[in-house]
This record gives sequence, structure tokens and C-alpha cells, in this order.
Amino acid sequence: MYKKLFFLSLFFAGLSHAQTTSRMDVISQATYYDGYAATVSNPVPTGLIRLSNARYARKLTDAELDSFKAKIAMRVTIGALCDNYDRLGSVYLAMVPKNQPTYTIDDTTVKRIEIGRYITPFMNKNRSPLEVPYTYNLSNLYNVFHDTALRNSYDLYMELDVFGVPYAAQTEVAGCSGRNDVFSGTLTFFSTDTGATSTDYNQLLPLLSNNRLNNYNSTDVAGETVRIVNFNLSNPVTNARFFVISTPHGANSGGEEYVRRQNYTYMDNVQVLTYTPGGTSCEPYRIYNTQGNGIYGAVPKTFDDWTSWNNWCPGNAVPIRGFTLPTMTAGNHTLKHTIPTAVFNQQQGDVYLSVYMQGKGSTALDVKDIKTIDVSIYPNPTSDFVTVQSKVDVMSLTVFSVDGKKLSENYKENRIDLSTYPTGVYFVTIALKDGTTFNHKIIKK
Repeated sequence: MYKKLFFLSLFFAGLSHAQTTSRMDVISQATYYDGYAATVSNPVPTGLIRLSNARYARKLTDAELDSFKAKIAMRVTIGALCDNYDRLGSVYLAMVPKNQPTYTIDDTTVKRIEIGRYITPFMNKNRSPLEVPYTYNLSNLYNVFHDTALRNSYDLYMELDVFGVPYAAQTEVAGCSGRNDVFSGTLTFFSTDTGATSTDYNQLLPLLSNNRLNNYNSTDVAGETVRIVNFNLSNPVTNARFFVISTPHGANSGGEEYVRRQNYTYMDNVQVLTYTPGGTSCEPYRIYNTQGNGIYGAVPKTFDDWTSWNNWCPGNAVPIRGFTLPTMTAGNHTLKHTIPTAVFNQQQGDVYLSVYMQGKGSTALDVKDIKTIDVSIYPNPTSDFVTVQSKVDVMSLTVFSVDGKKLSENYKENRIDLSTYPTGVYFVTIALKDGTTFNHKIIKK
């Protein structure tokens, strides 16, 4: 972790001070308000759109887009106002239909990719430091910013989001009584060609944008958390690079924030990414947590203390994970993300998941509509029956042994009888009426 921070700081410092570096101030010291309250009527900073109390947007001009160089760093700076708790924030690139003068946060014609996520520290506005910086290497966006075909179809906006509520601070922080301002936010880009290696991506595919995943109103069944995304490629894509951001939330007793669980991502039934959030020391971010809290406590903790439970650190940027596929054929593909051991204790909490893809194809960059399906497969493990539940009808269920032998096949039924099978691991191929097909592991106990 410390090595990663060191190299990121070198990358960012090099951009900030190089004579050939361009700096772009997109949003400067914008004030954010109570995220649960009705949208405020306070004046909106010049050039910005207030999409909600928690989000501002600004259109990037052609001159600004042209100015991006091949090595890009993004800095988010969050300032302390009247929220003294850890909150979730994000940066989005929004693609708005060309020449549309404005838009709303729920406009379905707008396509988004989440390009950065962060967790605010516990901050008291009366104690220094009064702000926290987050930095990201976003050189992969160079091709997006410069793509003529994309810019002919869409105006590109940057959105800076930080959710906050002032209720605790109104009684705990001097000077916050009666106030509803929660944080200030600044968004800045730096770019240079020095030491840069440019890419030739011309495909962009938004798949999921801060999509809420749980097992009480998404997949409905405790113990099964599965998100399926179907998408179509109009032409083959090479060097398909997928970017994944996820964080588990739920601060209740036994909540998902405090239990580290493995996440699995599959592409067309092939496992392509496995990770467990957290596992890092939060000590480097203690300095920004100026409000006393139960996460950091009064004294430093050991590496083992932190990594035994933490999924993320208040005051830190969330890592951007990913995987690359050398080739993808034209046609339909299925991405599946699952967290098999997630509990969501007391039916609380969520995992927020974002995924987008870049790659190289024979046609111009395109942005497509994506279809998302939630499927429940339960109970798992099982002693007898397994039920498959989906808003899309089940066409067939085929059971295979671990060595690939077909054991049974049912049509237009959503239940499998494993009661006569020996204890062990089985694989079920699930085909839905819309053409979606994917595999799932079942444990017979």
C-alpha cells in the first residue's frame, strides 16, 4: 500500500510541476448541501449545473478536450464544512446528447461512466487539515476526450458527487448549528506528454454506473448476490480493458462494511477477476480524520489490526481494479459479478458496483444501451432442491458434474432436484428466455 501511494504521489507530483503540464480547473470550491433535503435554491457557481444537493456538473469545452495530453492525473479535493462523518463520493464522465442545453440526474439519454470513487474522512471544520486530496491516474481517458465521433454525438460533462448530511455536526461541531452545507468540492486535471505512452482505444462501453447490489431487493435471497449484464458488440474488439470500482456499505452490526468477502467477476462464463476489498492499512489517512471516531480510535493500529476487517479507509481513494481480454468477438456477451458469501445482515447495506470497457475496434467509438438482470439461485448450499428466480423466464437448466458430464436437463422449469445426487460440487448452465446463458456453481451438502 505504501509503495502504491509513493509511486502515485511521484506520478502526480511530476504532472503538477512539469513545464509541459496542462492544468484544468473543472470545479472549484463548490459547496454541497444536505443530501436528504430538497434541492437548495442557493446560487449555483458560474458554469455549473446543480444536479442535486450532492452533485454538480460542468461541460468540457472543445478547447479543453483538445488540451488533454496523453498522461492524465485527476485530483479531487474535499473540504470540511458541516458533515463530520465518512461519506461516499464519486466522479463521473457524463455523455449528454449533443447541444442539449441542460439535463437532469435521471435523464435516460445521458450515458455515464464512474471514473473515480472516494471516502471522505471524519472531519471537524475547526481543526487542520481542513481538506483531503484524492489522486487518480486516468490516462486511459485520453482517447475518449479526443474522439471526434463521440464528441460529434455527445457533449462531455464532468460530474463531482459527494453525499453528506449535517445532522450530527449541527450538535457536535462548533459553528454548525442550523447549517445545511456539508462539504466543499474541487475537481482538477493535470496532463502531460512527458513519459507518456498513448493508446489507440476507439470503443467505449458503459456497463454499470454505481449500481446498487444487495440480496434483499436485488436478488431477494440471503446468500446469493448475483448481478448479470448483457451487452452486444457490433464488431470484434481487441485489447478490451475493463475498469471495475466497488465498495461494500452497511454500518449496522455485522454490516458489509466490516466483513471482507471475495468478489468474483466472470465474462462469458470464464472467471476473469477475483478480489477482496480492503486489506490495507488506514494509518496514512489518519491525519485527515480530525473528528474523533470509532474507526481510527485514539492511537495508531498495526497493519494486522487494519487488514483483519477493513474494506476501505475514510480519507482514501477507492482502488480501480480491472482485467483485459486480448480479443472479444462481435455479438452478445454476458458479464456476471457475484459475492457468494455476502449476508447483508438485518437486510441492510449495499455493494456499489461500476464497470466500463475500453478497447480497439474496426469502427468508430460507440456508446450502447446495456441490459441488466438480477438472478437468484437458492438455497446454495442445498440438501435437495435449487430454485432459479429471475424477471426473465427460465428456458432450461442443465446440471453438470465437476468433470463436465451432463447429469440432467430441464426445460421451462426454474427448479432442480439434487436430492439423489452425492455430496459435492456441481455446475448448472442457466438459459433465460432472452438468450442469456451463464454457469453457476452449486454445492450439494
